[in-house]
Amino acid sequence: MPPFAVDIADIQQARQRLAGRAHRTPVMTCTTLDRMAGRALFFKCEQFQKAGAFKFRGACNAVLRLPPETAARGVVTHSSGNHAQALALAAALRGIPAHLVMPRNASPVKRRAVEKYGGRVIECEPTLAARETTAAAVLAETGATLVPPYNHPDVIAGQGTIALELLEQVPQLDAVVVPIGGGGLMAGVTLAVKAMAPHVRVFAAEPAGADDAARSKAAGVLLPQTDPRTIADGLRASLGDLTWPVLRDLVECVLTVTEEEIIAAMRLTWERGKLLIEPSAAVAVAAVLGDPLRALEGLQRIGVVLSGGNVNLDDLPW
Repeated sequence: MPPFAVDIADIQQARQRLAGRAHRTPVMTCTTLDRMAGRALFFKCEQFQKAGAFKFRGACNAVLRLPPETAARGVVTHSSGNHAQALALAAALRGIPAHLVMPRNASPVKRRAVEKYGGRVIECEPTLAARETTAAAVLAETGATLVPPYNHPDVIAGQGTIALELLEQVPQLDAVVVPIGGGGLMAGVTLAVKAMAPHVRVFAAEPAGADDAARSKAAGVLLPQTDPRTIADGLRASLGDLTWPVLRDLVECVLTVTEEEIIAAMRLTWERGKLLIEPSAAVAVAAVLGDPLRALEGLQRIGVVLSGGNVNLDDLPW
């Protein structure tokens, strides 16, 4: 297997580092959703993680890895919300400053959470170029350390701890389905799964309106995200140079779902599973319920990573 930015030792060390800091999130089941999918689904509930999403694992691992003199200058990132919240909380727990560049159209609930954790929000235009330019200016101003949302070894390793827990909680899985945006969650989970249980197949789930991962996988080359249009705001980012090789080499395929399927899956999970998830997490649920490529046929025990639950309750899609 070719080398990647992170290996299983990095993920296991991240788990030790996060012990007592990140939650070991539960796995939940729902008979109705099992019946609709025609298989047993095991939902890894990262909406119960600190800051309401899986992002806390990677952000906290990255913050804890900083030497004291570096950490004292603080951390910077650009994020539409979940990573910004996670980094603000991780920085607060270590007692260091956090400067968060957020697009002006970021979810209000996520921005409020960042501010509640003590993070400094710097607003920018809702484009990747604006986010990166603004973050660079903040770095120059503060001397802080950039902790990217996904394309960073410590972030990827932290996210991989999800899979270590899931494989212990649910023996004999056939497959795992993971939402994909920038790919940090996908990369960490995939690398952990393939190291610990290589027979378990890994699938990514993506909105059809932000399908750079599906297009890249099909083409065999990294293609940029162009004008993403999806309610799943956490999945609008482009893949990075550290996450793309994992998708290319280890993920079986990318399942894309429509906006209507995302909204239906989100509502169904709320109503039947009693699990409050955000649209990005609903993408994985929609993929296992619809299985657009029939890629999951014959697989009876599937882990589904519910990536987060930070929902703007003032703007529900129904």
